[in-house]
Amino acid sequence: MASLKQQLLRFLYPFIKNIGKSGNKGTVLTNTESVSPPTSFYQEQILLNNNQSIDLNALKGKKIIIVNTASDCGYTGQYAELQKLYEKHQQTLLIIAVPSNNFNEQEKGSDAKIATFCEINYGVTFPLAKKDDVLKTPQQLSIYNWLTHADLNGWCNHEPDWNFGKYIINETGILTHYFGPSVSPLDKEFMEALGVS
Repeated sequence: MASLKQQLLRFLYPFIKNIGKSGNKGTVLTNTESVSPPTSFYQEQILLNNNQSIDLNALKGKKIIIVNTASDCGYTGQYAELQKLYEKHQQTLLIIAVPSNNFNEQEKGSDAKIATFCEINYGVTFPLAKKDDVLKTPQQLSIYNWLTHADLNGWCNHEPDWNFGKYIINETGILTHYFGPSVSPLDKEFMEALGVS
């Protein structure tokens, strides 16, 4: 069940999203040169909140969105948008949410509590990783180390601006885009980056 604060944030999400587009939360970065990564994306591993790991190598041929998430954020309403996108395109797209408490301690819950929150309030069926650090610290999750270091991914040094920063990896393991939290996964620009409608 959502707390009163979470219900209020969900209600305010469209307003928060629109205000944020004018600042760094509306950041959009594109791999305009289609630079291939020096280190393969597919060698990475992601541990899910049920302690099973995703073999990224098995995902060749699919687009992948990796998004850092939080339950008590003004952008938490994006869980519903991500779920809608996933339901429509899950044959060619995988979304992996990585809950994180890095931004203003907006994800204090346990992995079990986060999973329950996502399922009850947003009907989330895409994979949830274990809660972890996504910022450039010594504790940074390995996949985020790859996403935020150009010497590994080929071009991008940008760490998430806030909760719900979205990285897109194409069917061949190339990091193609980063979208800040104020860009909805249902916005035209984001859908065009995915090549879907």
